[in-house]
Formats: sequence, C-alpha cells, structure tokens
Amino acid sequence: MSTYNPNFVPPAHAPMPLNGNNFVNGVQGSVPQQPGGPPPGQQYIPQKQPQQFQQPPPAAAFPGAGAAGNVPPPQQFKSGNTNQFLPPTSGAATPLQQLPPSTLPPHLRPPTVNGPPITNGSNGASSANSSRTASPRPIGAAPQYAQGPIAAALNNPPLASGLRPSPQPTHQSLTNLTSNLENLNLNTTRANGGTSVLPQPQTQLQYPPLTQKDGRGVASAQTGPPQFNDAKSLLAASGEAAAIVPNAMATPFSGQKPPNLAPNPAKMYGSASVASRPTPAGQRIPYGVPPPTNPEQQSQQNNNLQNAPPPPREGAVWPPSLPNVAPPGAQPMMPPAQQTSQTYPYSQVYQPAPQQQPPPSQPAVQPPPPGMFGTQPAGAPLQYQAQAPPQAYGQHPQQQPQSAPGGPYGTSAPLNVAQQGFSRLWGQDTIDLMQNRHILTPATLPPPKVVLHNQFHESINCSPSIMRCTLTKIPESNSLLQKSRLPLGIVIHPFRDVNSLPVIQCINIVRCRLCRTYINPFVYFVDSKMWKCNLCYRVNELPDDFQFDPATKTYGDVTRRPEVRSSTIEFIAPSEYMLRPPQPAMYLFLFDVSIIAQQSGYLEAACAVLNRHLDEMPGDARTQVGFICFDSFVHFYSMAEGLNQPHEMTLLDIEDPFLPRPDSLLVNLKECKELVRDLLKQLPKRFAHTHDPGSALGAALQVAFKLMQASGGRITVFQSCLPNKGPGALEPREDPNNRSAKDVAHLNPATDFYKRFALECSGYQIACDLFLMNQQYSDMATISGISKHSGGCVHHFPLYQKTKPHMVDSFRSCFKRYLTRKIGFEAVMRIRCTRGLQVHTFHGNFFVRSTDLLSLPNVNPDAGYGMQISYEESLTDAKTICFQAALLYTNSEGERRIRVHTVCLPVTASLPEVMHSADTEAIIGLLSKMAVDRSVASNLSDARDAFINATIDVYNAFKIAQNLPSGQSGQLIAPRSLALLPLYILGLLKHPAFRVGTSTRLDDRVYAMDCMKTLPLDQLMKYVYPELYKIDALIYHARNSNISSNQDDDEDEDEPLPELPRLQLSAEHLDSRSIFLMDCGTLIMIYVGLNVPPDVLEAVLGISSTAELGDYVYGLPNVVSNENDVLKRFILRLNYDKPYSALVQIIRDTSTAKGQFIERLTDDRSESSLSYYEFLQHIRAQVK
Repeated sequence: MSTYNPNFVPPAHAPMPLNGNNFVNGVQGSVPQQPGGPPPGQQYIPQKQPQQFQQPPPAAAFPGAGAAGNVPPPQQFKSGNTNQFLPPTSGAATPLQQLPPSTLPPHLRPPTVNGPPITNGSNGASSANSSRTASPRPIGAAPQYAQGPIAAALNNPPLASGLRPSPQPTHQSLTNLTSNLENLNLNTTRANGGTSVLPQPQTQLQYPPLTQKDGRGVASAQTGPPQFNDAKSLLAASGEAAAIVPNAMATPFSGQKPPNLAPNPAKMYGSASVASRPTPAGQRIPYGVPPPTNPEQQSQQNNNLQNAPPPPREGAVWPPSLPNVAPPGAQPMMPPAQQTSQTYPYSQVYQPAPQQQPPPSQPAVQPPPPGMFGTQPAGAPLQYQAQAPPQAYGQHPQQQPQSAPGGPYGTSAPLNVAQQGFSRLWGQDTIDLMQNRHILTPATLPPPKVVLHNQFHESINCSPSIMRCTLTKIPESNSLLQKSRLPLGIVIHPFRDVNSLPVIQCINIVRCRLCRTYINPFVYFVDSKMWKCNLCYRVNELPDDFQFDPATKTYGDVTRRPEVRSSTIEFIAPSEYMLRPPQPAMYLFLFDVSIIAQQSGYLEAACAVLNRHLDEMPGDARTQVGFICFDSFVHFYSMAEGLNQPHEMTLLDIEDPFLPRPDSLLVNLKECKELVRDLLKQLPKRFAHTHDPGSALGAALQVAFKLMQASGGRITVFQSCLPNKGPGALEPREDPNNRSAKDVAHLNPATDFYKRFALECSGYQIACDLFLMNQQYSDMATISGISKHSGGCVHHFPLYQKTKPHMVDSFRSCFKRYLTRKIGFEAVMRIRCTRGLQVHTFHGNFFVRSTDLLSLPNVNPDAGYGMQISYEESLTDAKTICFQAALLYTNSEGERRIRVHTVCLPVTASLPEVMHSADTEAIIGLLSKMAVDRSVASNLSDARDAFINATIDVYNAFKIAQNLPSGQSGQLIAPRSLALLPLYILGLLKHPAFRVGTSTRLDDRVYAMDCMKTLPLDQLMKYVYPELYKIDALIYHARNSNISSNQDDDEDEDEPLPELPRLQLSAEHLDSRSIFLMDCGTLIMIYVGLNVPPDVLEAVLGISSTAELGDYVYGLPNVVSNENDVLKRFILRLNYDKPYSALVQIIRDTSTAKGQFIERLTDDRSESSLSYYEFLQHIRAQVK
C-alpha cells in the first residue's frame, strides 16, 4: 500500500458497496477504498498547515507494534471481517516513553498508553469496567465523560469574544479522546478481534465553544438549539430560524429529545455516502461532519485552496438577536409538521468559524418523504429519547441501555435551556422524585393544558373549575388506558357560581335528534342549514330562527350564535321541559330541642342568623316556610291568619305520627313575616328549661315528609345527639378504645330507615340537609343517609358549645351561606359522552334514576360530583371526544332552566402522551371518591392499599412506556404532570378519612369521607393538602411600598400583592423568626415563631411579645398599620373562591394548640405514618 497523501479527498459521489462493513467514527458506514488512498475504514481528513505545537505520533500506539519508526501496515478489507476505522498516519514517529504520563483513569486510557488495552467487556475481561467503557446506551444519548485532560479541555469556557485559543492536545489526550469516542459509539469490532483506534498525529483538534457545565464538570455544548431564556424566544426560533445540531458527545441529554435532533439511522448505518467537508485554511474539520456536494467546493478542498464559502442562505438567523448570520453546519429548524429528516451522526461536532472567517457552505437539506415526520411516519406518535432506541449493529436484543448516575434520567446533568423549553412546550419533561424532594413548585402546580390545535376551541373550552377530566388526552382504546394504569373519569361542579353566564331564551333549543345533545361550540357546520353532532356524528337540520343573532339583532352567520361561542351556557326552558308548573321555594326547619341541644346553645345562634337573613333567602312572592321542634315528642307551630303569635301543637304519639292540621304549618313568608320573626325569638326561650333527653328524629322526619310531599322543597335538620325515640331509634356503636385501630368498624349504616326515607323524599322532589352539632357519638354513618340519597348536604360542628366563640362564628358563617346561596329545585342531570364512551359509576349525593340520569331534588353551588368513564368501543377514528353535562332545574323564582357544560379533549394513540397528560388533582379527586366506596363496601385497609397500589402501578406503567432501565437504580422517574401524585396520596393516607393509628372519632371520619364525595375539586385539594405560606414577604412589601395608612382605601386595594410561593407541609420550613399561614379551607392558621421581631408583632398583631398570645386565639386583630392591612387583603384573596370566609386561628410556637398545626404537616414522619421521603422510598422499592 502506498503512503497516504493527506491532501487526497475522494470524490463526493463515489459509489458505495452495499455489503461493505465500515465504521466511520464508530458508526457503520459504507466508504469504498480508493486507489492510492487509505485503506477502507479510514476517514479522509485533510491535513492542515502545522500550527503552534506539533506532537509527533508514538511508535507503539498499536497493540503489537514494532520498534520506534515502524509504521503499522494499514488494515485491508476482508470479507466476513469488519475493519476498524483508522485515521491516517504519518511517517514520523516518537517513542512512547517521550509522552507525558496519562492522568485519565485506567478505564479511559487508550490502548498501551500508560495502561493495558481497553476491552469491550463482552469477552469477560475487565468486567468491572465494561459498563463504563462500552456498555450500550440509547442512540443520541450523551456520553458520560469523567474528569481528566479531555474533560478539562471540553470544560474550557469560551473567551468573551466568542472564540477560544487553539487547544494544544497531546498525542495521549488525542488518543484518549479517539478511544473514548470509539467506546461510546457502540463499536463492536473489538469484541470481534479488531484493533483500537489511533488518531492522526500532527492533527490539531479544535473544540467547539462550550458554555455550560453539569454537576460532574462535563461541559454542555452551545452548539445545539439556541439557548433561549423564555418560551417566547423558543417559539420565535421555530419555523425559518436556523437549528444547530447539538454536540451530543459533550452535552448530556437527560430529557425528551426533539425529533429533529434524533440520529438518522440512514446516515449511521451506511445507506448514504459520507465524504469530507471542505477545509478552510486555519480551520479543522471534526469527525463525522458530512462533506459538501458542490464540485466547486470539492475542487477547492482537493487543491488545498483558501476557504471562500458562499454567502449565508436567506432566512437563517443566528443568533436570534442577530438576523441573517448563519453559523456553519446549521440546518433549518421547522415546525413539527415540516421538520426534515436530514440529521448527522451523533458524534458530529459543530465548529464555529474563527474571527473574521466567513462560514462554509451548507449541505443541501433533503426534505422528508411524503407522510414522514423527521424519520418517522407523520401519523405515528412522536418518539422521544426516553423510548426504546434502535439497536446498534452487534448489540444483543436483551441488552438494556444503562444509565450512569446523573445520566439521561438523572438530575446531575441538567438540560440546557432549549432542551428544557422543548420538553416543557411538548409537555414531555420528566423528573426524578428522589432527587427533587421539594416538588411543590409553580411548574408542577398548574394542570396540563388541553391542546386541541384550534385556538378558538381552546379559548372557549369548559373552565377547569367546572369540569375536569383525569386525562387531558384520551386513550384511543381501553387497552391503551389499561396500560397507563390511570383512572379515566371527570369531576364536575355543575352549579358553580359563574360571574358571566350567557342566558338564552329561544323558541327552539337546538339539539341532536338522535342522542339529544345540545348544540355547542364543538359541533361541525356542514352549511348554514345543517350541523353534525360531535357526540353521535349525526347530521341535523338547523331551524330558521337559529340564523338570527340576538346580540346584533341581525340574520347571518350561524357561528355567531351564543350557543356555539360558549361552552357553558344556560337556556330558559320552554313549557315542554316541565312535567308540572314550577314549584315555589319551600323551606322547612327541624330543630332538636333535647337537653343536649339546649346545653350546646346552638338554637340561639341558628334562630338569630335565620332571623337576620330571612329576607335574603332565595325565592319569590310564593316562598313558604315552616318550623318543627322535636325531643321525645314532636312540636308543630301554626301561624294561621288572624293569630297574634304562633300557636304550638305537640304530637305525643310518635310511633304513628300524623299532621295535627292540614294547613297553616307552612305559611307564606311575605304574608306572615312578623309571626315568623316572633317565633324565631321565642324558640330559644321556649325550651331553655326543659330536660328531656329523648330525640324522636325519625318521627319528625315522617311528619315533615307528609307536610312537604304535595309540592317538594328543602328540609333542614339540626341534630345534636343520637336518635333514641320512635322510628329510626339507634344504639351507640362506637368503641372509644378502638378509635386508632387499623380496622375501622361501623362505617355502614346501622339501619336502612333513613336511606328508605331519603329515597321516598327524592321521588317527591324533597331534599334533606343535615347540621350535626353533636357533643357525643351520634352515628352519622346512619343518619347522614337522609342527605346522601336525596341530593342534600351535610355540615358537622363537633363539640359545639356556645361558650366557644370561634365555633359560634364558624357556624354563623356557614349557616349564613347556606341560607343565602342560590338553589335549584326538582333538578335532574345527565352526562353525555362521545360515541364509544359511557359513564358507569357516579359519586356524590344523589339518586340514580336511570343509567345516566341523576335525580337531584335540590342542587346547590357548593356540591361537586364525580363520574368514572368506561369504553364501549375503540376511538381510533376520532380525533377529539366531548363530555356534555346538562342540568335541568327550577330556580328560586320559579323559572325552568337548563345549564349546559361541554368539554372537548383530544384523542391519542401514544402511551407516553397519555401519561404526560394526566391531571393529578382530578385523579386525586376521583380516587378519593372511589376509596370512600371501597371503605364502605370492604374495609378501610383495602382502601389504603388501593391508594398505594395505584401509585405504584402508575409509575410502573410510565417506566414501561418510557423504556426506563429496570431494577433498583435509586431513581423514581415521573412525568411532571404526575410529580405531585405521591405527595397528595400521602396527604390522603394521613387524612382523618383514611388514617389509622391516630385516634379519630367515628363521626369525624364519616364526615370527612362525605366531604371527599361532595366537595368541589378546588376545595377538596385544600382539604387534602393545605396550602402553607411564609408571610414575611407580605410584611416587607407593606413596609417598602408606598401605601400609607392615611391614603384612601381604593388606593390600598389597587396595590398588587406579591405572589408567595407555596411551601411543602414540613417542619423544616418553619423558622422561629418568621410568621407562617396555613390555609386548610374552612380554617386558616397563623403560626407565630418564638423569635419574631417585636416591631413585626406590633405591626401585624398589635402585641409586643408572643407571650401576650393565649393558647387559643381566633380572629385577626384590627391594627392600624400597613402590615395588618396587607395580611387582611391576602386572607381575603384566599377566601375569594370559598363558600364563606374561613375561621382564622393564631397559634404561637409554645401554645398547647400547636399540635393542631403540626398534625397537618403531612410531609413529616409521625408515630403511625411515614414521612414523604420514606413514602417515596417505599414506592421506589415497589416499582420494578
């Protein structure tokens, strides 16, 4: 073989042998052997002019090389044997002993240089280093460099001018780099007896400018996508902006890889020829850079002429702030639908041009084939780096990609800004929960956004505060849903108070003739006369009056109608939606006046609130009210016309109760308002001196039903003890010694009397609401049945005493909201789904009249519901699905209305997209409802186990979906959408509804379970996992702002409050010098540290020392200061979306009430439960 000519370059379009086995930079290629050139397998790298220090090559760099001066013969291509790629060599040689000693670890040293030859590990030798030297890894993933000369060179930051001095690598460092590249590129020739790689001596390698280092000191190249600082820059850079192929050999990639940065298998496996790029004077060409295809440029390279590249292409932008300046090697970045399939081998390094050096020409970018997205079919789901990579040549199928610590899925190799931006924009970023224990960040709190690829539909989609689905992308089949192990369902708040609700009154309400779906923004208009239903796909006709726009009073475009421009709308129903004339507002109050009730003093507070807000109760001129009291007997009050005061009648026969008179027990509120007020003043005094311990609740309910069955309405029951007289009498079942037992008994009702009563009431449009003001066990599991099955609500005030002002204030606020909130009578609700889906389980307080129709005798704005969804058939042909909830009710003015909510969600066939689209809060809302049913049907232990198993199953499914390495890796990888799932699950396990090992009264547990079933999602999340804030920033804001106590209130209200970050519920965040606020929903606790500065205490609380605070302090004191005003405004903001203002409790650090605050710190370990990190360890150990 003749001596190699360094200036020789092969033709750009040289034919390639199809069966040639060549490795180019460790990647199999097909480069033919040229006459007079190097042997096959060698890369054509033109030699540049010697610069600065030239290091002669070693003589014994090859295993088995001879004495100094001997040049090893080039390896010839032989059939059946894969040749090693060898850089060109030179005639000069330098003895090996002249080289400086290597500082690399033994497993990274080149062959025969200060160490033994490196083996692949496949032959059993050096097995300890096999996983670190040549273990397979996903194609496109970054290599893991260790510290040493190469890493030091790579970590050298660029100069201020953007250039760096020319490196002067030693021959040893260059050999190390080449050997490392060979190992990391999955070169399998060593296992087959091939030799190691020897780099070209006198060849100076120029490294790209690097700007970022990870935790191990490995630099991240700035040669990838531009480093943007915000999402707007990311979006602006797509389209015609230039995209730079990243230096994958220097940038650890730990996230989801954009499709346009994935390695091209065609390039890597030799389906296209790989030639050399023209070499400008003074500039090196790194390994793996494709050659130009322009003959003129190739002629310049062959003649070693000075570089004279053409001007940059139009439209290229580099950097984003400097237009029309394209870097060398840049290729266009296109939006996902237009990305090209032109990619380079992952060992390519982008070389920036020296100063005042024009960039070289661009290779032609080949457009993707029709129907292809990058290198994937356009219809197929996007494939990301975390999924299974294509197997390299010679890799065994059973070998799994191994990730070193801090590797692709760790956190010690952070993503650059562009990679993080792409992952965030696509919703595909992951996180290691074991390395990110403080997970409650603004990035994890918002729910996933519903992406419909239609800006109008996204803007008008149903509000998440009204209806949310557990998945924002619906799996196309039941099998795909089962693979994800996620629950599919919706949580809905149908009668929520809405500020701007469109109300339409029309002659014809447009509905589908087949499935009776109401027309909505997501239907398809065939033309101005026809529309296609988005649930059953039937084509329907539009009535002529639908073309009339009520807003502009003109005829024209049907898409301007309010029905198709709002996903939440209310219709005034015509007469065909009425079975009978609308009923008037009917309110009947039942008061327990037994001895225990009198001792609690609740009747005085209830009558006072009712008297004060009598005029604010919803209704019209037909509104009627009535009152019944009961102890061992039942007491009626007649307010007939002509009476000066109410007339009391007592029913002694409680076994067979009856109405003492047919009329005047329910009276018109407007006509008899004075008699009603007089009665409310007399009732607390009337039974103040009675000592009757009996409670005939069952008899009182029976006569109330007889009184209300003619018209329907609402029965409000106040109970303070266990019913022990007449029908429905109960016996105590709770054992106080077993309140902390693992197995909780008596969660089911003791008798079905109250359930049968509720079902009978539901048939006559009567709802029962319960206020339990008990001092002792009252068997709420049984008596709450009157509300659960009649569409009512339950309120619990345990240990209520009139001597406790905070409890009185809390009850007054709750009862005021109950009396004055809007109400819907004789309501029914139906949930409709797109064809292929159906509702199979309902959760909440209602009666299921048919398979999909809920009977709600009363509906209130504070009630939430949940539904589980199942598949009837596959959704393969559907791009989107819709859920529609229609609530038909009678308002308090006697008007029949229909409130319609419609939500639209996309359908996907990709399991990773399903996992990344999970809505954690909606999942928690649905799982909590399912767990309550499981506790009642089976036992509490099964429900607790179901919580833990559901978490493990979800993370197992995600691990399989992303092809993460199996085994105990010390990591718990989760999509960011599910990062808070273990945190909330732990909050459920420690909640009074499901906790064990902590003393919990049975009535308290049953009430907590009822709240799980009925609370709207926003209130439920605060109930499960309270919000903790450090309010020092508010105090400093008040002191540093321009607000003055002498200014007007309007100016104070206009001053924006700072956004306080939420803290996780752990004592590690507490500081004795600070003040903390915990929002638990109905209770707000302010925790005052022991060492808070006296001036802060004086300004916020009006005290000079924490010693002045009592053990139990309620209410925020009125202090004339900016700090106090800002804190009040912050509390008002927290209370804005609540049904009523929360009770404020102030707790000092040494108070006996501190335990109430500490027990809500669910992240910390307790005597009977794990801490959050221990819970994560338990989950990680179970995830296989």
